[in-house]
Amino acid sequence: MNINKQITSTVTDQGKLEIAITESERPVPGDNEVLIEVQATPINPSDLGLLLGPGDINTLKVEDSKITMDVPAASMGAMQPRLNIPMPVGNEGSGVVIEAGANAQELMGKVVSVVGGGMYSQYRCLPAASCIVMNEGTEPRDCASSFVNPLTALAMVETMKMEGHTALVHTAAASNLGQMLVKICADDGVQLVNIVRKQEHVELLKSIGAEFICNSSDDDFMDQLTLAITKTKATLGFDATGGGELSGQILTCMELAARKNATEYSPYGSSEHKQVYIYGALNDSSVTLPNAVRTFGMYWGIGGFLLTPFLGKVGFEKVGELQARVANEIKTTFASSYTQEVSLKEALTLESLMVYAKQATGEKFLINPNG
Repeated sequence: MNINKQITSTVTDQGKLEIAITESERPVPGDNEVLIEVQATPINPSDLGLLLGPGDINTLKVEDSKITMDVPAASMGAMQPRLNIPMPVGNEGSGVVIEAGANAQELMGKVVSVVGGGMYSQYRCLPAASCIVMNEGTEPRDCASSFVNPLTALAMVETMKMEGHTALVHTAAASNLGQMLVKICADDGVQLVNIVRKQEHVELLKSIGAEFICNSSDDDFMDQLTLAITKTKATLGFDATGGGELSGQILTCMELAARKNATEYSPYGSSEHKQVYIYGALNDSSVTLPNAVRTFGMYWGIGGFLLTPFLGKVGFEKVGELQARVANEIKTTFASSYTQEVSLKEALTLESLMVYAKQATGEKFLINPNG
């Protein structure tokens, strides 16, 4: 059959978000392209921004084999560029090359991992140069999450080195990405402060060798964090929550730790630059900060962090080096675990959507579009 089924997300001019399985003609690869039969693609938090968009989850329902939600009127202005356009969803995935162009014949039959959008699809046509070719014995399920989480975790360590920091703080640290970062830092000799919010997450990270773990649900969390940062001298943090007090708490504890380690007093606080990058949006409330100058001193920053600009900054050779490390360690350092594996149709049930929309740690879905 030459039909390709895929999940699309559409914002209509009637103020509705529609998620559906749509059909199109199966693509044909050009000379430098390959056609991948997609067998595994994860639902990452970064996918939900397009999949669920501005939809009000409280209005979610099934209508004519589609999932629909209302879009708040206040959000419609920003949606103008995507109105009535079915947008393919899914940032990354893996599968087997079943057709290849004239210049990509060496990839025929290979298991590859790709990032290129539209991966919640039975077939995906992409440039051969964008594929990570996996080692023999690697199954698509093993390498479905080879880009977003592994490369983001590696990018955190590379950013630390590039910006002159020597240790890291990371939030939502029991996530798949967080567990990868623990292993990377252990292998690379980097001290890492892990922030979690449940005792079971503390135990999980201890079991894989994490040394510094702070539970934000504990009454003495700020004391825990200050002590861990004092010991590690971490001045760079990556915050997956993107809202609430956590970024400010990290900067506060960094300044308290810096003052403890200081050899002389300054009315302007420590002279070490303290930086937190927000790279996720698990908390949809506003970022709240204390009186920054008095609490953080004068040397601090909060910014956004995205993987794609980072990869563009470090260049082709470095990206290739990082990808090779992922391929070689895909069953160890960069292994991902999933709680449920579903088909395209099963991914769009109310039961499934309500689980992965929560973005809860330990609830990760894998879609097999050809399952």
